[in-house]
Amino acid sequence: MIVTRRHLMATAAAAVALPAVRARAASPTIKFGVLTDLSGPYKDIGGPLASDCARLAVADFGAAAKGMTVEVIQADHQNKPDVGAGIARQWFDRDGVDVILDVPNSGVSLAIAGVAKEKNKVFLPSNPATSDLTGKDCNANTIHWAYDTWMLAHSTGGATVKSGGDSWFFITADYAFGHALQRDTTQFINAAGGKVVGSVAYPFPGTNDFSSFLLQAQASGAKVVGFCNAGADTVNSIKQAAEFGLTQTRAGLLVFIADVHGMGLQVAQNLVISSTFYWDLNDRARAFSERLWARAPNVRAGMGHAGDYSAALHYMKVAAEMGVAQAKADGAATVARMKAMPTDDDCFGKGMIREDGRKLHPCYLFRVKTPAESKKPWDYYTLLATTPADEAFRPMKDGGCPLVKS
Repeated sequence: MIVTRRHLMATAAAAVALPAVRARAASPTIKFGVLTDLSGPYKDIGGPLASDCARLAVADFGAAAKGMTVEVIQADHQNKPDVGAGIARQWFDRDGVDVILDVPNSGVSLAIAGVAKEKNKVFLPSNPATSDLTGKDCNANTIHWAYDTWMLAHSTGGATVKSGGDSWFFITADYAFGHALQRDTTQFINAAGGKVVGSVAYPFPGTNDFSSFLLQAQASGAKVVGFCNAGADTVNSIKQAAEFGLTQTRAGLLVFIADVHGMGLQVAQNLVISSTFYWDLNDRARAFSERLWARAPNVRAGMGHAGDYSAALHYMKVAAEMGVAQAKADGAATVARMKAMPTDDDCFGKGMIREDGRKLHPCYLFRVKTPAESKKPWDYYTLLATTPADEAFRPMKDGGCPLVKS
């Protein structure tokens, strides 16, 4: 074969062009980090199911068909703000994580919000409850997704006072979430003409025996004992209250469907609770739940899990519109675009994100069914009332978010 100058030039041109074609075809990887509780009291409200929900969002979005590469990793924050912040820094600095999801712990979430702002990444927490994330501690890199203490207090606390439960004693987890929930509920109790006669804060995490706190609640004479806790602590404290024969109304201020399942209907029946998601609420919620069931059978998602799915899906919609490289490059700009785009998914339906980073959707007041009323597995709730999206969360003007221009 005779090699001509023209042949060499053509070969060289092809060698130069080939990597360029590959570079255009390759899409940067979107990386979600699910930072959750894999071993502690919140593993059932976050845990591995949070990652399953994020992966379902990737599949439902059709990322691969759209030429997008998406990866989901997870880690355990151990309910320690320093551990959570350390993982977040490593993820952002070394591991290429673009978005952190879930985070069922308010203290941990507040720490991570600061790291996300510092690193200009995206933080989409769905499982912390503190309303401070859209109040004094809001920032341009964070959107708070599924629920918060103001919403829970407004719905469950206000309804209980109106029905006659006008004196309260709180049993409160001694960290940011518990105190925020007690604070917000107290405001609604006082506004409705009720009063708080006492409270006790118990060490978190690590408390398994609630007997001394229940005795204080019993001795207080309050009509309502409010449990400002979540996850395994809620299950254990309400179970022990039943064993003690506590006659006061028991108000679980943050109760998930996993908690009801753990208690059993015999213990949980007739509790009035608030949630922004129920797997059997409507056709869209059932469709999502059946797709998730195929991935994680024998368990149903709570509102935090639903938030993980919804948040991941909305981020991918925005990243596809902006371009993945641009979305990865500037977290604050991506969050601003997320706020500008209306939300819509099977978990929450149509919604929006406010300037302060509060994701808006309706809130539902449910009564837990009696064993006789439940007709199938996980058939636990009866809908009592619906608070529309524009009324369910704290008015933006009252939050004190520095992003909000008065």
